[in-house]
Amino acid sequence: MSATEAQKNRIRDLVTTLNCASEKYYAQDDEIMSNYEYDRLYDELVALEEETGFVLSNSPTVNVGYEAVHELPKERHEKPMLSLGKTKDRNELAEWLNGHPGILSWKLDGLTTVLTYNDGKLAKAVTRGNGEIGEVVTNNARVFINLPHTIEYKGELVLRGEAVISYSDFETINASIPDEAQRFKNPRNLCSGAVRQLDSSVTAKRRVRFYAFSLVSAPGVDFGDRHMAEFDFLEAQGFEVVDHILVSGSDIVGRIEEYEKRIADYDIPSDGLVLLLDEISYGESLGVTAKFPRNAIAFKWTDETRDTVLRDVEWSASRTGLINPVAVFDPVELEGTTVSRASVHNVSIVRSLKLGIGDTITVYKANMIIPQIAENKTSSGSLEIPETCPVCGHATELRETEGTAYLYCTNPGCPAKQLGAFVQFVSRDAMNIDGLSEAGIEKFIAVGIISAFPDLYHLKDHKAEIVSMEGFGEKSYDNLVDAADRSRHTQLHRLLYGIGIENVGVATAKLICRHFGYDPYAVSHATADELAMIEGVGEVIAASVCDYFSDPDHMDMWEKLLDEVEPEKPEDGSTEQPLAGLSFVVTGSLDHFSRNELKERIESLGGKLTGSVTGNTRCLINNDAASNSTKNVTARKLGVAVLTEEEFMAQYLGSENN
Repeated sequence: MSATEAQKNRIRDLVTTLNCASEKYYAQDDEIMSNYEYDRLYDELVALEEETGFVLSNSPTVNVGYEAVHELPKERHEKPMLSLGKTKDRNELAEWLNGHPGILSWKLDGLTTVLTYNDGKLAKAVTRGNGEIGEVVTNNARVFINLPHTIEYKGELVLRGEAVISYSDFETINASIPDEAQRFKNPRNLCSGAVRQLDSSVTAKRRVRFYAFSLVSAPGVDFGDRHMAEFDFLEAQGFEVVDHILVSGSDIVGRIEEYEKRIADYDIPSDGLVLLLDEISYGESLGVTAKFPRNAIAFKWTDETRDTVLRDVEWSASRTGLINPVAVFDPVELEGTTVSRASVHNVSIVRSLKLGIGDTITVYKANMIIPQIAENKTSSGSLEIPETCPVCGHATELRETEGTAYLYCTNPGCPAKQLGAFVQFVSRDAMNIDGLSEAGIEKFIAVGIISAFPDLYHLKDHKAEIVSMEGFGEKSYDNLVDAADRSRHTQLHRLLYGIGIENVGVATAKLICRHFGYDPYAVSHATADELAMIEGVGEVIAASVCDYFSDPDHMDMWEKLLDEVEPEKPEDGSTEQPLAGLSFVVTGSLDHFSRNELKERIESLGGKLTGSVTGNTRCLINNDAASNSTKNVTARKLGVAVLTEEEFMAQYLGSENN
């Protein structure tokens, strides 16, 4: 078996490219290629190495993870953390079990972390690093929002899990960053940066969660040779454990299909599944390879791809001036839905894909959710980067941020910036003026009906003009005016968030308004020192708020808005939190809420919604209370009540639901 010079050069190129991508992804929280492209190149490298026997010492097929950065202390893991072999063949998993029971769970997409507890308290947290040496992040782990500070077990407990940030928290955090070029690309990047911060106060604001997926050691505890018992033990100690079920060779394909149906609505980032042999001794008897343990294997979703033709690239200007490219292509069916558009993110990616109108491109859904371009088969590179803004016609400019090129409009008065501001003001989290779409706002701005937020409360002055517009009529006009009138009775934090102060998201607006007793005057006249003292605000946000209200035009608009709206001050009793300190778990489908709506309702009353049933869980919410799901079985074992949604609402929400 020998390699030609061409094969050796290709292997060298692949190793360099893949290692560069890994370094960017793992150590710098940046992304220079899609997962699809990485997997394709990795598989090509594996095939070449197997064919030729030529393997470089720095090949990603024999090295795991990133090298720990210098700013954090390093520590060698007691047991090396190997990566998992992978497959995309569902039937192969049944054969892999070889008649033995297995545990199927999500493969979470975050930052793997090892925790050590001594005498019932967190003593150490270390990231995976390169599999042998990781970074010590103990102080940061202490502010993970769902991690128990103390546990019942008093021996030395070592466990592994994934630090993650949910999609909903990711969207909230990104929405609070006005400059879209500075926003995070995905929850995994945000989480990696949050866990590896030098300042744990930054980590605390990122709402990092930890899901245990492996017990390394717990001396003195008999698990009966079953990993499932280890999961139960970790849950009983108060850890949230990765969602898991027991499977066999006969039902694993069906179980995978169940997970596949759930992934679109699952709030925790996942890039596949993990299959672990339940029998500990049997799994250990299989040993390990140089890189993979033989007692577990990863299942990655087979990316369904379609070839199509690129028909256009729309350049969409935002309220920050950033101009985003969006690919428009002939519609194709992917994962059960019709797809015809995909974000291209920035100019650097446009260039790397060598896009041109009429090119044949391959598209897929990343993690079965987000449409992406996998590759460009034509690679004409003929697409021109706009020299003028598509909205105002003023000159554009390219700006580089850490090696990535973004396109911006240079016009401070660009209507797109004004449009974005109005879109936020009328949004559901802000003033919730239903019936006024972005297209409608754009029309109103174009003809001068609105130029400042208070104008939305004087639409009656323009009835004839609005009714005659395309897309409007008497009924839609009446509905819009009614919605604007309803929004006059609002909460102060909605108004504060709605006006679009830099760095002030919904959660921050709530903190500020609560601190100042929901007094609009106190909020607008607060000093930077007063604001910075609010827990969760800090100096940067304080400066943003002060800078905003120090502008006479902004203050004038704020006062005019207060003439139009009536922010409601919570009654004395409404700030009580009857669910304070209580944890709830939900499984299965809901009839009255979405998962996020239920989470918000519980949190507004002081409680929290967690992912796993433990001894600290108040109740499990499951409309199929008689099912034998893992959560139901665990709840019965721990004596935790299992309530239907109706029972939960009656017992815990009471009048709040009326």
